Amino acid sequence: MARIVLTRRSPLAPAVCWERLTDWPRHGDRVPFTEVSVVHGSGRQAGDTILARTAVGPMTFDDPMEIVALESPGPGRPGFCRLEKRGRVVRGWAELGVRRRPGDSGTDVTWTEELTVAALPGALEAVVAPVGRVVFGRVLSHLLGPTEHGRRRHPAHP
Repeated sequence: MARIVLTRRSPLAPAVCWERLTDWPRHGDRVPFTEVSVVHGSGRQAGDTILARTAVGPMTFDDPMEIVALESPGPGRPGFCRLEKRGRVVRGWAELGVRRRPGDSGTDVTWTEELTVAALPGALEAVVAPVGRVVFGRVLSHLLGPTEHGRRRHPAHP
């Protein structure tokens, strides 16, 4: 099992970070060959399902994730989301959180993930965490970064 822990400090308010962090389709903007969509519900409550579909040529695999806990940030309350990976290829969980920094107007953002890739040869298991840190780090930086004229950037969906 690979464990990935990422943290970022953002000058944005917790509510803004939260909206960006839970904008599930934008996650796919920085994951190669992958599109992310909400396939059940709104993507904003427990029981909803998110799907990351990766396709490289004829090879395709799905990473379905169920939101099992979600609480939006509010006054004096951090935001928290836990996703359980329910696929045949990728198993595990992810937790996303936002918390106002004490004495500051910014936000601390965390992304913690534990995952296992089925049928991965033992020699390759050691690369899952470092690759995951790079890929998920790019996603997190993209989600929290500036947007063009206040609009979301969706390269595949203008």
